[in-house]
Formats: sequence, C-alpha cells, structure tokens
Amino acid sequence: MYDIAIIGSGPAGLSAAVYAKRAELDTVIIEKEYMGTGQIAESSRVDNYLGLYGESGFDLGEKFRSHAKNVGAEFNEAEIVKIIPLKENFLLKTADGQEITARTIIYAAGTTHRKLGIKGESEFLSKGISFCAVCDGAFYAGKSVAVIGGGDTALSDALYLSEMAERVYLMHRRESFRAAAALQKAVKDTANIECILNAVPIEFIGEKKLQAVKYLRNGEEKLLPVDGVFIAVGNIPNSGLLKGIADMDENGYIIADENGITSAEGIFAAGDVRTKTLRQVVTAVADGANCAESARRYLSQKRS
Repeated sequence: MYDIAIIGSGPAGLSAAVYAKRAELDTVIIEKEYMGTGQIAESSRVDNYLGLYGESGFDLGEKFRSHAKNVGAEFNEAEIVKIIPLKENFLLKTADGQEITARTIIYAAGTTHRKLGIKGESEFLSKGISFCAVCDGAFYAGKSVAVIGGGDTALSDALYLSEMAERVYLMHRRESFRAAAALQKAVKDTANIECILNAVPIEFIGEKKLQAVKYLRNGEEKLLPVDGVFIAVGNIPNSGLLKGIADMDENGYIIADENGITSAEGIFAAGDVRTKTLRQVVTAVADGANCAESARRYLSQKRS
C-alpha cells in the first residue's frame, strides 16, 4: 500500500511527488499518457516560469519528470477508471486490471481543452494555434491574431493580446458575447480589437505554419489572414473519477483551496482541475507542493 497515489503527471503531480518523496512517503504517480507531462508539453516556449526563461514546454516538462524520478518517485503508466473509498484508504482500479491501494490521493488530472474539431486544428497546434494567451501571447508582438470564443476567457485573452499584438480579431459564433459587461465594454473601447460576430470557423489554413482562418458568416465563406489563433471556448476538467466523492463547482472543477483540501477526507486536488483563478505552470507546481504537505500532515495525524 502506498502512502500517496498521485493521479496525473503534469507539473502539479510531479511537484507533489518531489515534496512527498522528500517527506519520505511511499509515493506512486499514475499517468495514462506515455511519458506524459501534461499540457505544458503543448507550449512551444515558456517565458513566464521563473528562472527558466525561454524553455520549450516539452523540455521543461521533461525536467520536471526527471526531477521526480531522481528523488525516487515511482511511475505507473495506467489509466484509472474507478476510485473506491474504503474505511482507511482508497482502492484505485485501472483499465488494465490493476488494483492499487493508497492511504491518500493527490488528484492532479488537469483539464482538457475544448476543441473546435475543424480541419487543420491538430495540424497547426503550436504552429500558430494556441489555447493559452498568457503562455504564448508574447510570440505575436506586432502581429495579427484571432481569438475564438465569446465568454470571459476569450474577451480577457483579447484584451491581454491587444497590449502586444498589432491587431486582434475576436471571433464569436453568436451575435452577442456571453462575457461580463465590463469585459465587453473594455473590448469595445480597445482600438486594435475588431469583433467578428456570427462567424463560425470551419478550417485553419497554412503550409508549415498557420496563415489564415476560413469561416462562415451569414452563409458566406470568408478568409481571415492571421499569424496566430487562440482558441478560448472553454476547458473540461478531468474530474469525473471524483464525481459523488468530492464536491465540485457548477463547471465540474474540484472545490479546494490552495492547500488542496477537498470535501473528501484523504483526497487532495492540485493544478488546473481545482477551483482557482490562474491556471499556469507556476500555480500548478505550488499546488502540488501544498497538497503533498497537506497529505503529510493528514497521514501524521492519522498515525498519532
């Protein structure tokens, strides 16, 4: 039996493993993706992680994974399909028939980007298409970009990008935005943001990198030349395994504070899957450390 089972090997899970091993806790990291390091691997370059300016997301993720491995964390490549709370511990069942028992769980399964599902989307990911304006916006200084979406995130991304990009096109499939009124006013008052409403993207076009968005508006196909596109149509928290076990908000994010403590005793939530304002690698790493410390204290109290 493990002291801690960490579900997910993104920055939050790997950070939790480092802190758990430093506390001499028997720890396993369970990850369904081969050598997975989370969504950070999708970023072509990371400029906002302190001390490691300009690293590619893939390289930074590999460093995190190597660090966890070097301190003795155990990795298990498997997909958890069910979590069963027992009297004093948890039983985790995997898709390949394994049964893993642990005294505590650090749940760091992250989120999945909600995709548009149109031609060229996968092809130009990290080649002009991004899901994170804060991560990748600086690469488009002085260039033209499009933000696709109509909620708070999309409008916030457009405002953020307007500070560095020459032109920002805000494309939404409806005739009005869903975002907060204050955000809508700010967008309207920003000279280099142009709104394209009633527009449905149907294809991303380019050769080696993205060059344009083809979209449908009022029954007519149009082409928008851009250097980059930021898709902001939401994220889906990978929290299904804890449904009925831990409390979640209306969007499915696990309710937990910065200490990672959830409503389920012995379960801690870290990274993008928990309720929080800023979902970045730096906050994920902090979450992992806090969860490991919370789990250590929990186990210490149970043993005393």
